[in-house]
Amino acid sequence: MIKPYFRSGDRNFTLLEGDCMELLPQFEFKFDMIFADPPYFLSNDGISVQSGKVVSVNKGEWDRSYGEEFINEFNLKWLSACRDKLKEDGTIWISGTYHNIFSVAHQLTKLGYKILNVITWAKTNPPPNISCRYFTHSTEFIIWARKNDKVPHYYNYELMKESNEGKQMKDVWELPAIARWEKTCGKHPTQKPLALLTRIILASTKPNAWILDPFAGGSTTGIAANLYNRRFLGIDKEKEFLEISRNRKIEIEDRKIVDLFTNKIRGIKIRTEEPSIMVNEDEISYQNELPF
Repeated sequence: MIKPYFRSGDRNFTLLEGDCMELLPQFEFKFDMIFADPPYFLSNDGISVQSGKVVSVNKGEWDRSYGEEFINEFNLKWLSACRDKLKEDGTIWISGTYHNIFSVAHQLTKLGYKILNVITWAKTNPPPNISCRYFTHSTEFIIWARKNDKVPHYYNYELMKESNEGKQMKDVWELPAIARWEKTCGKHPTQKPLALLTRIILASTKPNAWILDPFAGGSTTGIAANLYNRRFLGIDKEKEFLEISRNRKIEIEDRKIVDLFTNKIRGIKIRTEEPSIMVNEDEISYQNELPF
């Protein structure tokens, strides 16, 4: 029997400690959507700039590459485990850079996923290139794929169009990187901004949907999900990051914080549904609950 590391009182935010490839096969449950921010394998003893200071790019042993074969095998294994946990009409989003995203795309195709889009996230505030030998790295890529080629997926076309001044939303998104107000409970080294996850979640899920993040980190996915009436399961191996996640969920139990965060997100011109951290009990089938 799996024992959660943390489960919120409203049962909308659950954390598991461990390796997603070991934990996911241990229970039967299907998710509406998965967001995954797997290792980019960037920890190569190089340097970068953060808040005006030169810092090491090393994030931990989990982010160190052991060659192309290792990366391909890793991506095949976790993507296979996740596919088994998606509903037939479910979709998955995976973020990356050129270090890992081509491997991810190849393994997605091999496993039978259908790639829908490759989003280019153009950061409006990227760190400078301190070597001055090539163009500044200012983008990340986010693949959006559905489980089955033949089964239609959900896409909130009208909301995305409304978010884009009445025009069809393109696959290039200009959004800032993580802001200072998102780090009040600590910071994961690869933490994604709430505005990014809000757009992803609202584009591809309905209220009360279940969302999985197999590499939860600081659980930005879960915070965005709960702010907009979705439910969340996050998995991570590091207690330090699970504690950040737990504290972030506790933080948004304060309605003032909810209002602050959602106003900040709207300030980045993200058109949203009305925020709600309270689930409408009349709309939930309580048979659709995690089995632990």
